[in-house]
Amino acid sequence: MEYRTGRHVATSLHVHLVFVTKYRRGMLDDDALARLCGTFTSVAEGFGAVLVECDGEKDHVHLLVEYPPTVALSRLINSMKGVGSRILLRDRPDLKAHASKGLWSPSYFAASCGGAPIEIVRNYVANQRSAS
Repeated sequence: MEYRTGRHVATSLHVHLVFVTKYRRGMLDDDALARLCGTFTSVAEGFGAVLVECDGEKDHVHLLVEYPPTVALSRLINSMKGVGSRILLRDRPDLKAHASKGLWSPSYFAASCGGAPIEIVRNYVANQRSAS
């Protein structure tokens, strides 16, 4: 596992994100997904983050993002969704008819991931004094 290091910190922060199209409309074809992944990569780089994986289906996308501790996830997510929608609808006018009220649902899924399972970490922390 690689760690992101700074002057006084070493981190490995990963998040699994899911964005769903408004009304679960199935309008993301292979071209749209490829364009979105390219846009998400650029937005992530602007925040100092890395888009590790990106894929999806006709009505949603899954992202795995590695990000620095200085990034507020809500800001990164809002930027990804906003810029992704704006650029995709600009480049693919055929999708505008299905996205008159926006491309994405206002909600999203986010889960931290990586490292040991939570039960192992919980036991490790709980048994600190008895470990010596």
